[in-house]
Amino acid sequence: MLATICARGGSQGIPRKNVRQMNGEPLLAYTVRCALACSAVGHVVVSTDDDEIASVAEAYGIRVSFRRPANLASDTIGKIGAIRHATAYVEQHEGFRPDIVVDLDVTVPLRAPDDITECVQMLTVRPDLDAVVTMYEADRNPYYTMVEAEGDRVRLVKQPAEGIIRRQDAPLVYGLSGSVFAFRRSSLMSVAHLYEGTWGGCVIPRERAIEADTELDWALVELLMTRDDLRH
Repeated sequence: MLATICARGGSQGIPRKNVRQMNGEPLLAYTVRCALACSAVGHVVVSTDDDEIASVAEAYGIRVSFRRPANLASDTIGKIGAIRHATAYVEQHEGFRPDIVVDLDVTVPLRAPDDITECVQMLTVRPDLDAVVTMYEADRNPYYTMVEAEGDRVRLVKQPAEGIIRRQDAPLVYGLSGSVFAFRRSSLMSVAHLYEGTWGGCVIPRERAIEADTELDWALVELLMTRDDLRH
């Protein structure tokens, strides 16, 4: 299995977030450390267009032998191209051809190595799936607490067959987390975008799924890192 870590220099929500200090270490360090600690991972590659990010990755144990092309590092370009580019580089220049490619989003520093392993195991035993993604029980429910606007009026995103009085009676829905995206290599190289094909979902605890994309998320993750039961 190949683990890809895509970390470009031009992040928008939180500038330079990949190298920003979180609880005393660069954000990137947590994902690098998790990938290296997962026994299911055979090879790890960091895809970046940024020299400082490359230096941080190397300081934490991953040699960065290429830079991501500028046309794959724009904020208007989907991530799938960068994952494919990194996979092709490893195959052509390092002689490692994976059966499964797992992408780990840097913004999810509380993932555990077991989260990676469980996604890979699901993909291994389910030949009907092209890919597996991590997910968590959603905070908001489209059948009960999510609405969309129509002018100055709102209506539920999903209309239930019958009225729902209690939140507990609403159908269970999940939020997706960028913690782990596990692809069969054959599927990765043929899809045009994420979620094309047949996907499975691996449920992880909510706290391990948080993406530090805003200052509020960042503060929450740092707070959770002080809890002994969440350290790994």
